[in-house]
Amino acid sequence: MADEALVVIDLQNDFCPGGALEVAGGDEIVPLVNDLIRRTEHVLLTQDWHPAGHSSFASSHPGKQPFETIDMPYGHQTLWPDHCIQGSLGSDFHSGLAWSKAELVIRKGFRPAIDSYSAFFENDRTTPTGLAGYLRDRNIEALTLVGLATDFCVAFSALDAVKLGFETSVRLDACRGIDLNGSVERMLGRMRDAGVALI
Repeated sequence: MADEALVVIDLQNDFCPGGALEVAGGDEIVPLVNDLIRRTEHVLLTQDWHPAGHSSFASSHPGKQPFETIDMPYGHQTLWPDHCIQGSLGSDFHSGLAWSKAELVIRKGFRPAIDSYSAFFENDRTTPTGLAGYLRDRNIEALTLVGLATDFCVAFSALDAVKLGFETSVRLDACRGIDLNGSVERMLGRMRDAGVALI
């Protein structure tokens, strides 16, 4: 359908096995995502795109370890291993991903002082990426989200999509999660409660 789009979230090397922030089984979804890309007219991708020394990296906070949480001016922030550094092999899309059909690539997390999980907003929840305006200009009303990771960038993108008025689905078979302290079940619940179709 012309008013529907597939949004592929962060299917990048650093989130796949062997990467700096490996999501278990992250590469397993590539064939299914490629099949969805082939069958969808409008395809958009997001790409985590951090400068070196990004404020969300544990290495930027002496004495802190990856997966600890700190308070930032915009709220709680999970600290991550250094990942998806601009121009690095880790920031590249998975080599098996048939992404050349994509009409738009939204880069996020490039502001040094703020992280960005959602395809729509930085983690301050107010700074937009521009994706919503693009979709509205193209008269796209329904989104299907796939990619990495279920409980972070996919979930926050889906929650924002619903809040912005888009009919939103997440293909769980084409996602994989990090699962920090039960975060997958928690975020699945939040998505269900918000009206995201989990399929």
